[in-house]
Formats: sequence, structure tokens, C-alpha cells
Amino acid sequence: QVQLVESGGGLVQAGGSLRLSCAASESAFRINVMGWYRQAPGKQRELVATISTGGRTNYAFSVKGRFTISRDNAKNTVYLQMNSLRPEDTAVYYCATDRSGIFPGSWGQGTQVTVSS
Repeated sequence: QVQLVESGGGLVQAGGSLRLSCAASESAFRINVMGWYRQAPGKQRELVATISTGGRTNYAFSVKGRFTISRDNAKNTVYLQMNSLRPEDTAVYYCATDRSGIFPGSWGQGTQVTVSS
């Protein structure tokens, strides 16, 4: 099973930016879909963004125009650039990939993002 390690979370003021990274333990060329979920306290985990091997992206409506997902297959890494952050973006952000053709199938341990007002 692929191991996923996130980094880049932290505390930022509203309007600020953060970039999350997620490094996979196996070649990203073998991974079709990579993406990010988030879970705020007391809420269900929700999909934030996905990107396919070919670069096709998909975003939640709440982050469209503010967040950008990208991947570097040579580095086995997926990124989430988050701009114009809002307090409601506060959550634990999880990296996910497909496994045996099912997405999500593998998860990272999560990284906390806190946006202060």
C-alpha cells in the first residue's frame, strides 16, 4: 500500500496563502488520481480537489478560484496551493490516492490548517 506524507499546514491569517505537499512512497506514474480532502471539527470529510495522471482537475465549489491542485510525477508529489484563505477553510487536510482503481483508496495522516479571522 502506498504511503502518503503531507506537509505544509499551519496557522495563517484570513486572506493569506499556504501550500500543502503530499509525497507518495511509490511512483506517481502508477497512481491515476491524487487529491485532497478536508475535515473540520464536527463535520464530515469532504473532497477539496482531485487531479488525474493526465492533469484533469476537479474542485469543490467552495474552493474553486482560490485553490489550485497540481502534481509532479517525477517527484511523486501532489500539491495544493491555497490562496485567499478563509476561517471556514480551517480543517485537517488529507491527501488521498486511488488504490486498485478505487478513489479514495489510500490516505495520508493529515495536516492541520488553521485560518484566523
